[in-house]
Amino acid sequence: MTIENSSIAGDGHRPPQCTGADTSLHDDAELNRLAALSLAVETAVIEQAAGPEAIADDDQSIDSRAGSQTDVLIELAEVANFFHAPDGAGYADLDVEGHRETWGIRSRGFQHWLSRAYYQATRGAPNAEAMQSALSALEARARFDGPERVVHIRVGALGGKLYVDLCDDTWRVVEIDATGWRMIDNPPVRFRRAAGMQSLPGPVPGGSIDALRRFLNLRSLNEFVMTVAWALACLRDRGPYPILVLSGEQGAAKSSFAKVLRSLIDPNAAPLRALPREERDLFIAANNGHVLAFDNVSVLPPWMSDTLCRLATGASFATRRLYSDQDEVLFDAARPVILNGIEDIVNRPDLADRAIFLTLESIPAERRRPENALWQEFEAERPRVLGALLDAVARGVAMLPDTKLGKLPRMADFALWATACETALWPAGTFCAAYSGNREDAAEDVLGADPIANAVRALMAQRAEWTGTASDLLRALVGPAGPRSPRALSGQLRRVATFLRETGIEVTFAKEGHARTRVIRIARAPEDAGPLPSAPTASSAVLAQPSPPKGFAALRARAVASDADASAMASPDRDRPRQTVAIKR
Repeated sequence: MTIENSSIAGDGHRPPQCTGADTSLHDDAELNRLAALSLAVETAVIEQAAGPEAIADDDQSIDSRAGSQTDVLIELAEVANFFHAPDGAGYADLDVEGHRETWGIRSRGFQHWLSRAYYQATRGAPNAEAMQSALSALEARARFDGPERVVHIRVGALGGKLYVDLCDDTWRVVEIDATGWRMIDNPPVRFRRAAGMQSLPGPVPGGSIDALRRFLNLRSLNEFVMTVAWALACLRDRGPYPILVLSGEQGAAKSSFAKVLRSLIDPNAAPLRALPREERDLFIAANNGHVLAFDNVSVLPPWMSDTLCRLATGASFATRRLYSDQDEVLFDAARPVILNGIEDIVNRPDLADRAIFLTLESIPAERRRPENALWQEFEAERPRVLGALLDAVARGVAMLPDTKLGKLPRMADFALWATACETALWPAGTFCAAYSGNREDAAEDVLGADPIANAVRALMAQRAEWTGTASDLLRALVGPAGPRSPRALSGQLRRVATFLRETGIEVTFAKEGHARTRVIRIARAPEDAGPLPSAPTASSAVLAQPSPPKGFAALRARAVASDADASAMASPDRDRPRQTVAIKR
């Protein structure tokens, strides 16, 4: 029996062809299988032609019909290769015109393929009961009889090589190793397709990363370096991934910025989304895409900040598959995230410690251009820009084993990876200088908006050390707007301790004496023994009068480096004189 090829719609991709066995084979087992399949198909065709009237009053006939259809579906699926993922989910590898496609057994893509194969064999459609029975049997086969393989979305790795799924109709993949990159068919890793995923263009060698900058509204080369470093991190199969935080007033092209970056790494039919309302929705989005981009964020609830911290460095989430059973659906991965908003949306130190902050300035009217023209120009450059990024990734694969940093930051793996890649794009040390300046600015912003940090800095402005319990510190910093209990104060102090350390104030917690009394020790670093010139005054730092959150633009106005100055790329913005911002009332 031969099943002819034809196309049906199925998740935006052509379903695989189903090629029957060669009837010229003389293998007895194969001939027996073909005979049984032929008989089952003939039975299904007869029952299909009989119509529902012939079996309406015969429950046994209904059961027989469903059973025969199930048998036919299972036999038709014999051409697929089944396996399971580490979480037990069943998958099928299907041959389509010489290339391999991978679909989850419960996915619409596989069900459309199976329905098409059944239609070609019987010129009919299987009923829902037969389809579900067949899928259950095939899923059990994949789980218990098939091998275990990791299934990736967009980016994967195996054997020291990275793979990027182009998501095109022929399922091509870019393979990257220490010698370079190339496009291949039938890679050794498996990728799955989720709804909304769009294709990347075939990368073109010989491009320059500088071509990307004219599509991004950035103030300095250091911010461009950080943007490219974030994109390079996205092209790696594992985190941690720094969270890219874009801020600026209306008209700063924040949404366009985020769309450009996502279309360069993980294009999607819905590139920007609103912030989810619950953790479950966030992890569903993370399970169906490599990059998450959230638009027009006004405020981050505490639970969202905590969840984004977990998602940046690697998180697990479990929920019941159905409310009526005890089975769980598991998700365990890290994902790159983009947040954009007008206000200072990140004010918790633990999230800020995992973030890259970029401030976009408003675009003057004379510099604006139609969005259609912008995207046409970007689409023309996208293959070459992607090729330049892949060149840097290949350099990173080659250099990472020998890359060392004298002092590792909070996102140590990200810093090592970006440092390993950077010499393909700019002089060595450029990334570390830019990252150091970005972290210092972020620390200053977070501390300036945190009343506890302001109060501690005011307390330590004229002393080298303070020791006492949380109750003692609460009395020293007491105010109506401050924490109402020593425990709450201790918890808030722990959150800002990392950034306080970067400004020269060390906070430690210990238990002393036989009573194991909890003691807080706050000390100035030896080199900061003199008065802190930037410390807030006591009157402005007391908890009764917390400083309101400030916008990034007001805090980090600076001189812009020249594009042609290569040496300026290696110098952090903090080494340049800052502009003074005057506000007239």
